[in-house]
Amino acid sequence: MGGEVVVIDHPLVQHKLTRMRMKERSTQGFRRLVKEVSMLLAYEITRDMPVTFETIETPLQTMEAPVIDGKKLVLVAVLRAGVGLLDGMLEILPSARVGHVGLYRDPKTLEAVEYYKKLPEHLAERDVLILDPMLATGNTAVAATDLVLQEKSRSVRFVSLLAAPEGIESFHKVHPEVPVYTAAVDERLNEKGYILPGLGDAGDRIFGTK
Repeated sequence: MGGEVVVIDHPLVQHKLTRMRMKERSTQGFRRLVKEVSMLLAYEITRDMPVTFETIETPLQTMEAPVIDGKKLVLVAVLRAGVGLLDGMLEILPSARVGHVGLYRDPKTLEAVEYYKKLPEHLAERDVLILDPMLATGNTAVAATDLVLQEKSRSVRFVSLLAAPEGIESFHKVHPEVPVYTAAVDERLNEKGYILPGLGDAGDRIFGTK
């Protein structure tokens, strides 16, 4: 049985994703759109966060008002492209803790190779969002999730801009318990492991390195 896949099909998300896909989009424009879409994704993904109530004073009276329950959320960016999703997420979740996982895809095997890991402490009491714009072969997603799950966090969700069916299948073979949140599930991968129709290399387009 496959794991959960949540496609965030809000019209604003889909409109901005279409603008991002266009090959003529400038680095500045692409980066701005990534920030805007990641803000919208954060809003949708955290819709079911647990709340509790505390007593506060408004200018007019005392009331019981809802606040987010538990320790602050953790955002884990998969280097380097995942950093592009952080700015928008932190606009919505400014008190979130931030971790980084360094993985690169071996061009011959397409397997993920770890080179860096720095995560906040006490993840057992926190919910984690793993951020990587592209869920392509699934190898990087699996490796990043492996590293986070070693810390036994309260919950884990994987967040991407785009996903390929092959990547989702590979990811959920290993981690069926981790839901995937994405703006779109595209058609397929090409022979080089890129998502089609996709939007190109997200890292290169965010940082202007190609």
